[in-house]
This record gives sequence, structure tokens and C-alpha cells, in this order.
Amino acid sequence: NNQAVKVAIGEYVCILNPDTAVAEDTFVKSLAYAESIENLGALGIHLMDGTGSFLPESKRNLPTPRVSLLKLLGFGKSYYANHIPEKWKGEVDVLVGAFMLLKRSVFNEVGGFDEDYFMFAEDIDLSYKITKAGYKNHYLGTTSILHYKGESTKRDFEYLDRFYGAMQIFYKKHFKKNIFFNFIVKIGVFI
Repeated sequence: NNQAVKVAIGEYVCILNPDTAVAEDTFVKSLAYAESIENLGALGIHLMDGTGSFLPESKRNLPTPRVSLLKLLGFGKSYYANHIPEKWKGEVDVLVGAFMLLKRSVFNEVGGFDEDYFMFAEDIDLSYKITKAGYKNHYLGTTSILHYKGESTKRDFEYLDRFYGAMQIFYKKHFKKNIFFNFIVKIGVFI
């Protein structure tokens, strides 16, 4: 994605996974909404899995250590941005990387995707860098795409290692370092 954005010439870029199917009006609606938002960082939309079920990671809150621990323990309500109904619109902290529409200038300003990540949490990191730069991420639930989530990923130990390893990279990069919290995060990742 970083390489593609370097050669892009448009005002906007759309980060779009290859395992998605886009509706015919998705880009028209997304661009119209993006143009109506002042200080837009990135725009995400309503994602559905292959069965047509809503994917709650379409709109998330920042996965602070507390929020992540609660999700790990089965109390994940604060992980998702449930303050916005799935078919509505509004400001959110984190968007899923399967579809992110943003100005190329914003992408470049925040340094794009951090290449220390492999496949997981790079969207969380990008979303957070965008908000730290003073922009607002938004969710638009009135247009959808299908995301055949995980179709290319085998769910095994390597998958779990990469996923939780990516979350550990995110934590180390963005949250205050403290020996006690580092230990707790390592235990949580191990579990």
C-alpha cells in the first residue's frame, strides 16, 4: 500500500483489500461524505462478511491496554464503537484496513503504514497516527462492501503469533512504557 500511494496521483486514495467486493455506489457515496467532513482523516464504511453479517471491526475504539484486556477476557463491548449504530455515521477512533478512504496528503503526512507490522494492527496504527495528527476518522454506515475476512489466512499458531505480536508492537510504540504494564501485556499476549 505504501508503494502504491507513492505513485498515486489522485487527491484521495482508497486502501482496499483484495478479498472485498464493492457496491456500484460505494465510491460515489464515500467521496461525497468525505468532501462534507471538515478535517477528515480517514473514512471507513459498513463491512459485511461473506454471509452478509455486519463486521463490528468496521468501527472501533482505540485498543488501549485496558480495553484490550477486557476484550481478551470476553468483555469486548468497549472495543467496538457501539455509540454509532451500524447503519449510521459518525466519528470513530479506529477503522479497518479492508477499506480506508483518505486524502493522499494525510496518508503521506502521517508516514503511511508502519512496515514493522505484518498483516495485523497496521490499520489500528494508521488510524491512531491520523488522530494524533489532529484529524478525525469517520465511519459511514450507509454504504457497504463485502469483506471475505480471513479467507487467505490460515488460523493456526502462526496466525495467532502474528496477530498478538502486532498488538504488542502497537502497545510498545504508542503507550507509556512501564515495567509492570509491559509484563501484563506480555502475559496477555502469551495467554
